[in-house]
Order: sequence, then structure tokens, then C-alpha cells
Amino acid sequence: MKKLFALMLFAAAFCPPLWAKILPTPLAVRNLGGSFELDSATVIVCDTSLEPLARYLGRRLGVSVDATRSSGSPLVLRLAEGHATEGYVLRILADRIEIEASDYGGAFNGVQTLLQLLPPGVYAGEAVLPVRLACREVTDAPRYRYRGMHLDVARTWQDADAVKRYIELLSYHKINKLHLHLTDDEGWRIEILSHPELAEVGGFRGGDSPVRPVYGKWNEKYGGFFTQEELRELIRYAAVRNIEIIPEIDLPGHSRNIARVRPEILCRYMPDLSASNGYDERSAWCVAREENYVLLDDILGEVCDLFPSPYIHVGGDEVEVSQWRRCPDCRALMQRLGTDDPRRLEDYFMERTVEILARHGKQPAVWNEAARSGRLPRSVRVHGWEDTRACLASLRAGYPTVVMPAQYFYFDMRQAPREEGHSWAAVFDVRATYEFELPTPLSASERACVEGLQGAFWSEIYVSHEPERPDYIDFLCYPRICALAEQAWHGNDEGWPAFYARLRAHYDRLTAMGVGFRLFPPEVRYDDGLLQAGAPDAGAVLFYRVEGDTTEYRYTGPIATDEPHRYLFRTRLGTGRSAEVGAEAHYRTITPALTLTSSMGESRRIPWSNVERYRTFARTARTCREGDWILYRFSEPVHCRELFLQTGHLQLPKTIVTTGYAEISFDGEHFERADELVQGSVTLHPDRPVRAVRIVSTCSDNGCSFVTIQPPRIKPVL
Repeated sequence: MKKLFALMLFAAAFCPPLWAKILPTPLAVRNLGGSFELDSATVIVCDTSLEPLARYLGRRLGVSVDATRSSGSPLVLRLAEGHATEGYVLRILADRIEIEASDYGGAFNGVQTLLQLLPPGVYAGEAVLPVRLACREVTDAPRYRYRGMHLDVARTWQDADAVKRYIELLSYHKINKLHLHLTDDEGWRIEILSHPELAEVGGFRGGDSPVRPVYGKWNEKYGGFFTQEELRELIRYAAVRNIEIIPEIDLPGHSRNIARVRPEILCRYMPDLSASNGYDERSAWCVAREENYVLLDDILGEVCDLFPSPYIHVGGDEVEVSQWRRCPDCRALMQRLGTDDPRRLEDYFMERTVEILARHGKQPAVWNEAARSGRLPRSVRVHGWEDTRACLASLRAGYPTVVMPAQYFYFDMRQAPREEGHSWAAVFDVRATYEFELPTPLSASERACVEGLQGAFWSEIYVSHEPERPDYIDFLCYPRICALAEQAWHGNDEGWPAFYARLRAHYDRLTAMGVGFRLFPPEVRYDDGLLQAGAPDAGAVLFYRVEGDTTEYRYTGPIATDEPHRYLFRTRLGTGRSAEVGAEAHYRTITPALTLTSSMGESRRIPWSNVERYRTFARTARTCREGDWILYRFSEPVHCRELFLQTGHLQLPKTIVTTGYAEISFDGEHFERADELVQGSVTLHPDRPVRAVRIVSTCSDNGCSFVTIQPPRIKPVL
């Protein structure tokens, strides 16, 4: 932390000139001397094919567009040969501004650089003219042709306006691909005219839908879908902003949703459904059913007709092949293929899918598992997500590869150990994304296969964080998307201190854009009765509150206290904020001996002992029903100021007791009702020693076949 703080101070002390604050970093900037005044009389002059871009810029600046004007002080958008793909030259001269490129994308990127040279208010619709700009020439081009970001709208529904906002923010950072994850186990978000039930039914879960809720919104029918006309409008909106939308229909796994709407796609056997209260959780298309490929042709044919992108992403990840082992038709197909490995069936399925896409004039993109065997043609684009080894394997096999290992580019991962987000891949922040490198030198042929870089936002957690507000997605994605943009456009040769200075200068723009970005958390330390805090981000203002009180107070200096565990600190800067952090005493826990039991029975594979040893989670043998209970019994009375009980996964309200309450016992025999569960968890503040606590279910199921139980988190009396 001290090293990080020193780097922050170094970056804050380094005040680069305005052109050095451009993000991502341009290739070259040459000062020309003199200045140009951009005012309301400036007129945008453009080639005909750049008129949509001219109007986009005109709205930003509040100036007019006149393609025929040849005098005055114009702002010229011009196409000319000789520039790299998506490259541009921006010239600010004494009598005009010129943006020249060989293609629309290059001109758009030049416009974004020009906007960054203006006061940040231009991003808030508050362009204040006149503005005097120093004369300079910026020559620029991207490192990679693929600079992408992924958005999962299947788990948490996000409507067209939310996606437009996401696109707009990406475009400001010269991101040029949006990988739109439209289907998964929990939602089907695209209208298919030939099979309207897929979206009309599968676009919703809970209530009277055959798709049960699994992540949140337990007591309502939740969801939505894009009509084809809405998607056409999104495609048009993105195209003006130089973003290609690449749709994903996740196959053959991650298909529980369509299997609930069209159960005939599943394999021909019936599993034991008693653990899930009768809910069929199977999620893979049957490979052997020929009629499935007819349905796929209908679905993918409409997707291909709708999206101009040459690529359609068809998934291929995390397929539960055990379902195929139990299917008599799939076993017969394996015999005909001369194999006993069900993974060969995934190859077969994906080969058939590739043929369907080819008939419709499209190329497939897949997750890296789908290309592991090497059977798919080398025209398939692979998205390497599992780790850097998976990316290297794809490159060495000759597949065009989008590099996006989850440990650096899955922005749903938390950014510090005690912050929100997943942690299964890694815990990392913006610096880790910026400093990412493939681990070994690449050969020329392997390097040629690197399509570019992509980040991802998966939305399993988002549904439980008020999805109508963008605070959560902003906090997880920014400024990590800024580091992704720098890496994909320029690289990381400047080094972290210089990039951080550039990033810190960008915070004013993010604020004008309305982005709730993340700041580095405060440093908190307690010595000799004084509690002190520092803000790593220069200019950020420190606030604190006392545990149990929501009122925030501005931090002005060390706090004298003998209760450091009660204080929590955060920083704010513009629309940015840090997570709340406390002194180490705030997080101190104890692990008293306990015995765990439940009316739902114990999973043999993930037993109670995991919780009893405070190691990791346990699972029940079946899902919850009304009246089921989970009992934590302590061997000795436990003195504590806080006792937190959680069902489900850390940070993820799945496999939880969806509704219920907690009971507490001070003698080990008699229980009294204490508090209601919220998203499967409850926090208790006992006023005397505790002998046992119990969670009681008031729900009928949780959309799964078990309940996850976390070790209790017990904070001692201090």
C-alpha cells in the first residue's frame, strides 16, 4: 500500500500539458505554434460519407454543419488515402481544424481526440464556446483492430437506453466492439419472429414464467427483451459511434432458459428432480436430435439477417457434458462417431453450427473451450477467457484470438478483497489491467493471430444492486475500461506512474460523463489512540461515518478514539467514490467451535465440516422448502458485537434461502425470532452471549437443487 501511495503522489505531482492528458495515448503530437479559436460561428465541413459523424460532432459543440461551405473558419472532416485503418491526423491550424482519415472509424477517433482537448463540460452537453486551442498536429493509429467490451444482459435485464449509455461511454474511449451476451440460463433477450415464445416467455423469470428466479427479484416476474426494431436502432446508434455490435447466442450449454420454454431440445431421459423441487435444471441442447438443428437454423438465420457484424458469437463454454452421457441418442451418436468422449459431441455440435452460420454468410466466434480440440476451422474467432494459457493455446493453434483472460479483463471481479464483485478468477484493479502482458514472447505467426483485447461485464450480481441505477456497473467498469482502452489502442510502455497521471486528468471527463467511477480506497491506520486516514487519489475528499449511523462527516484530521473498529472511511472526487474501509480492528473476527446441522441434509461432496472449520462453504442435499432450517450450535457461549449469517455464494445471491428469518438462542434450548433475511443473509447484534442461531426458511425453493451455507462471520466485543 505504501508503494501504491508513493506512486499516486508521484503521478499527482507530474502535471502534463493538455495534449499529454489524451486517453488513450496518441502515437505522436507535434506543436505547430499559434492558436485557433473554436466559436459558435465555426462550421463543420465534411465529405458526404462523414455526414453522420459531422452531425454527431455538431450536436456536441453546438455548431452547424454545412458540407458546401468553402470559406470562413471551418472544422473539416475529410477522407484521404494513406492512413492506417482507424488511424487519423488531427491538425489544429491558425485558420481551421482538420481531421483526416482513410475510413469512418479513423475520423471518429480523431473527433474523440478533439473532444478531449476541450473543457470536460463538452461531455455533459455544456460546451462553452469560444475555446482557444493551441495549434498542433496529432498523428495516431490503434495498436489492435479489435478493442472490445462485453455486456451481459441475460442475467440482469438492461433496456435499450441503458445499452445506449454503455455504448456512448465506450465510444469516448475508442472502444470499437460491443460483444452483447443476449441469451443464457436465466434470460432470452432477443425477439425471434419465427419463434416468438423464446423472448415473450423466456425473456422473463419468476411469477408465472416456467423459468424460475435464481439471482434475485424473487417475488416478481422480472425481465424484458429487445424487439428486432430496437436492436436495429441500437446497431445504428452504435455504428455512428464506430462500434460494431457482435451478438452472442450461447450454445450448446448455458441454455436452461430455452429448455424451459422448449423442453423438447433436451436429451431423451428424465433426471431425478426431487432435490430441486421438480425443476429441471438441465442446460444443454441434445446433440443427437436432428430437429434441434432446424430450430437453430431458424434462430441463427434471423440473428444473421439482423446484425451487420460478420461474426456471430455462439458460445461453447462450460457445457455440462454429463447430460449427454445419460442420453441414449447421444450415446448412439458417439458410437457412430467412433468415440466414448462426450466432448467430441461438442465438436460435432459446433461444427454443425458453423455450417449454419456459413449458409447465412457469417463467421463464428466462440469461447476458448469450443476450440480446444482444434477441430474447428481456423476462420473461427476464439475469445480466450479462462486464463493466459488458454489464450496462448489458441494462438499457437492458429486461431484469430481475442485476448481477455478473466484474471485481468473480467470487470465483474472485485477490485480489493473487501469490495463488491466476484473473486473466483482474481481480485484486481485498474493497475493490473494496465500492466497485463502475455507471459511469453510470441512468434510472428502467433502475434499475427492476436485480434485484440476485450473486457467483460457479467451481470449475475447486478440484479441485486438496484439495476435501474448505473452506480454498480460504473464502479466495477471504470476506470478499468480506461486501462483496457490504453492497452488496446497504445500499449503500456509509458509505465504506470505516467498512465496514472493521464488517468487522474481523465477523472474530470468521467465526472462530466456522469460515470460513478471507482477511486482507490483510503489508507487507514491506528496508532497510540489516533485513527488516521489518507486519500491515495490526489484531490479526493475524505469522509467518515460511525458504524450504525449513515451520516457522513468530512475528515479533517486524526480522530482520538479507543474504538477504532467503529469508524469507516471513503473518498469522493467528482462522481467518483471509493469503497468504505476501516482499520484492521473493524474486520477482526473470531472462530468459536460450532456444529452445523440442517433439515435439508448434507452434501457428501461439500460437507458441513467446511463451515465448522471456517474454511469454505458447505451445501445441503436439496433445495429449501417452507419450514426448513439451518442450525449453528456453539460449544461455548459466544460473546460478540456482530454475528453475520449468509446463505449463497459470497457477493452472489444464488443458491440462497430466498426468504426467511433468523432465530437466536442464549441458552441453547429456547429460540426467539431475531431478524428477517435479506438476499439470503442476516446480521445480528446480540446483547449477551449466544449459544445457537438458526435460519428458518419461508420459501418453497431457490431455483436450484441445494442451498449454499457460508461460515458465520463473528466480530468480537472490543
